[in-house]
Amino acid sequence: MSPRVGLDTETIVKAGIAMADAEGIDAVTIASLAKHLNIRPPSLYNHITGLEEIKKKVAIYGLEQLYERLATAAANKSGDNAIKAISLAYVSYVRSHPSLYEATVQVPDLSEPDVQKVGDRIVNLVVQAFAKYHLSKEDTIHAVRGLRSILHGFSALEQSGGFGLPLDVNVSLNFIIDTFLKGIQSEL
Repeated sequence: MSPRVGLDTETIVKAGIAMADAEGIDAVTIASLAKHLNIRPPSLYNHITGLEEIKKKVAIYGLEQLYERLATAAANKSGDNAIKAISLAYVSYVRSHPSLYEATVQVPDLSEPDVQKVGDRIVNLVVQAFAKYHLSKEDTIHAVRGLRSILHGFSALEQSGGFGLPLDVNVSLNFIIDTFLKGIQSEL
């Protein structure tokens, strides 16, 4: 069977991204993609190896978008200002693209080179933001892990409606980040 004219891998991936962003990564199936693209499901296999390829590419796209947000926020900043900017950009990304973010956490095989590449870019960006603190290499990685844990945990709780008390969640987020940074500074 010959490939359909106008259909290519990029078009399929873009459709998968749009569907994941709007409906969640679990809504992306071979059948739903085919329906979205107005083709028969077998036609997809002329361009992709299967659903896992699409989900991987959606996750990589989400990670790349997250990286761009973080890098833009951290530009020309260092130390506390960089960490705060990265933190707020991270939570903002999750708020604006919760389903794509979910795909970045749920789908990637961390041993996959393309996933490692963008993951390393994010880690390196945050490591650079911590450079001003002059932590050891090991402590810097602990700090990066700690910050990610805070931001992911905060975002997951917020997305699931876990903050029911009538307090501004942005004030809570800033309080948590400031407290974390004070803890880092106390180690210096």
